[in-house]
Order: sequence, then structure tokens, then C-alpha cells
Amino acid sequence: MTLVKFATALVITSILAHHVDAQSPKRARDWGIQIGVLKTGALNSITDVNGISVGHTTIKKGDSVNTGVTVIVPHQGNIFQQKVPAAVYIGNGFGKLAGSTQINELGNIETPIVLTNTLSVPAAMNGLISYTLAQAGNEKISSVNAVVGETNDGFLNDIRSRHVTEQDVLSAIQNATTNNIMEGAVGAGTGTVCFGFKGGIGTASRKLPASLGGYTIGVMVQSNFGGVLTIDGVAVGEHLQKFSFSNELLNNVDGSCMIIVATDAPLDHRNLMRLAKRAMLGLGRTGGIASNGSGDYVIAFSTAVQNWVLHQTNNEPKPILNLPNDATSPLFMAAIEATEEAIINSLLTATDTKGFRGNKVSALPIQQLMPLFIKEKK
Repeated sequence: MTLVKFATALVITSILAHHVDAQSPKRARDWGIQIGVLKTGALNSITDVNGISVGHTTIKKGDSVNTGVTVIVPHQGNIFQQKVPAAVYIGNGFGKLAGSTQINELGNIETPIVLTNTLSVPAAMNGLISYTLAQAGNEKISSVNAVVGETNDGFLNDIRSRHVTEQDVLSAIQNATTNNIMEGAVGAGTGTVCFGFKGGIGTASRKLPASLGGYTIGVMVQSNFGGVLTIDGVAVGEHLQKFSFSNELLNNVDGSCMIIVATDAPLDHRNLMRLAKRAMLGLGRTGGIASNGSGDYVIAFSTAVQNWVLHQTNNEPKPILNLPNDATSPLFMAAIEATEEAIINSLLTATDTKGFRGNKVSALPIQQLMPLFIKEKK
């Protein structure tokens, strides 16, 4: 880079930093980093898919406790009575995703989706079960497939003390809103680490043009994994000389990533499975390597009302809407782009965190990196 170009880059970086510091949250597009080619939804969030709400319970106690709960609610009705088509894809199975086998066996989800830490899966399941049993219309049910995903936040959180309670789950559900785009070190992302930097909760969306169906695809991630960080094609990890196996601190690349993909497109279990698989390509584009000890799971579901699965049926055949295979490619591309951007947003919105046993994790130094993203105008 010439001296003139470098000076120009520094000026632009300074302007962008001033602009972003005055706003919150500091997401990729606030820094001028536009990932992919498809347009985002209005909020660039999973909540751009109509009816979805998101809630967080963040648990911080001194330095030692940094954990929490994040809840994704597929629609505003009784989900047990009106289940949504769904699928789970396992990128790497070192994890504890409760409820996954029934989702793939029956092809639907009947509770909200909870994300938390590894040792709090049982507490989160209890919270979901209590929530479901208490809903009007569910008085006679005796089986609930609670869906709970996790990542291990034990580096920054006293995970063995298991601070997440059933009430924390109920509070997150109660506080869930349809415009909630809180990201970074909140909820289930409070204590996570990604690429050696502070990770967390991130979200993004894509809105297909009318000529491709006009469907919306939203993604939410809980990032807690390793690899060689790449942002919009820029080898950030290499530039910073901070990547998995580059030093003793980063030798352990395990930790996991939960990815939730939602769409209003009418897809059945089979095509939702195909959609879920593409999200792993988005993770790969950020430099993730799905390491041996990383539980990398994708839960994909459709909110198309016509395809809701009623708990009470008369055993008669039910027609469903399903996009033909040839129409799914734009959705695949949207899921890849939104997953990539959601992961990057989880990093950019996170903050420096001091945690358990004095462990510290710094946020990604984005201002230092901005010159790498300056591209010559043609």
C-alpha cells in the first residue's frame, strides 16, 4: 500500500470510528463492511422473519459469572399446538443439543429454542417444559420436546456453579420482542469466545427480490469457536497473527457454534435440512474449522402458516406448500450470507470481558483493521 493510500485509509478509518462510536450497536454495516450481494431485511435481524421474537437474560456476577440465556420464539401463538416445520443439521456433533432427534424424526419444533451454556441445558429444558405446560390449551399434554442448544463458556464463566435457572429462561421468553437485535456479550453470548476474541450473539437477514419469491431468511448465532478469522474475504486472523494454533492461548479451538436459520418460505423438513447445511458454508467463510471438540449445529425452521403442524388432528391427509427444488438456490445463498454476517456481527458488537479466574478476552480491534477494508474505487 502506498503512503498516500495508507494515509487516506487512516482518515477514512477515523471518520468511520467517529460515526460508529456515536451509535449503537456497532455492526458490520456501520463500519462500511457489506458482506454478500443480497439485500438485508429492514432490521438485518432474524426478527425480520414475520412473527419471530427474541429475548435475552444476561447473568453477570462480579468477574466470575458471565453467562445467560437467549430465546428464539418461532411465532406468537401456542407453539406446541401449532408446531413449525424444522430440521437440524450437525456440522460437528461434539455438543448437547437437546430435542434434536425428535425434530429430525417428526420434522417439526414444538417449543421456543433456547441457547445457553453447556452445563445449563437441564435447567433450560426445565424452563421450557414449565412454560409449555402452563400455556392455555396444554393442560392435558404429558410430553414436551424442549429444544436447547449450548456452547461452553467456561473460560470466562464459572460454569460448574450452574448459575442459569428455570426462571431465567421464563424471563427471556417473557421479555422476547419482535424487534430485538441486541448482540454481542448478551444472553447466551455473555461468556463466549470466538477466534480468540470476544464472541457472542449475532444476527443478520436477507430479503430476496420479488422475482425470486420475496422471501426473508434470518439467522441468529451463538459464536464460540476457533479457526483463522476472515471478514468479507479479508484474512484478518493472518494479519493480526492471531489464529488457532498460532500460540499457546489459541491452541484450543474447541467451543461450539449454534446457528438458527429461519425463513417465511414454505419449505418442508427435507428442504429445511438442505437449507441448514448451507449455513455451515457461512461459518466456513468466516474461517471456522469445525474442530474436533466444537459442537456446530444448525436449526432451520419455516414460519409459513400454511405448513404449521397442528397437535390435534383428525388423522386426515393435510396438503402442504413446498417450494420446488429449483427455487431453493436463492434461499441457500441467503442463508450463507446471513450466517457469515451474523457471526461477524457477534464479534463486532462484543466488548472486552474479564472473567473467571482473571481470564480476559478482548474485543476484535476493528479500528486497527479498517485500512484492510479500503478498496480502490474503479
